[in-house]
Amino acid sequence: MLAATGIGLGHYLAVAAILFTIGVFGIFLNRKNIIVILMSVELILLAVNINLVAFSAELGDLAGQVFALMILTVAAAEAAIGLAILVIFYRNRGTIAVEDVNSLKG
Repeated sequence: MLAATGIGLGHYLAVAAILFTIGVFGIFLNRKNIIVILMSVELILLAVNINLVAFSAELGDLAGQVFALMILTVAAAEAAIGLAILVIFYRNRGTIAVEDVNSLKG
């Protein structure tokens, strides 16, 4: 089904692999900025969504697209709650550095 446009399943998988790799490197290489870590998690979820939708379209089944919608919902909630926590933390502490967040262990 995807081959009619000239772009095959391999192209979608390659883009998803690149996005996933960028997301993983963003988490492991950047240990100082929490916002970049949250964006990296979003990139990983986007890569998973691309895989689900590509395989769903290739197989002609809607289950992958339904799962992708559920992942988008969870990702939106995660981003909203994560940013709200960061805003409150910034108001209380004046910084959002990862080292300061680690000091909240109790």
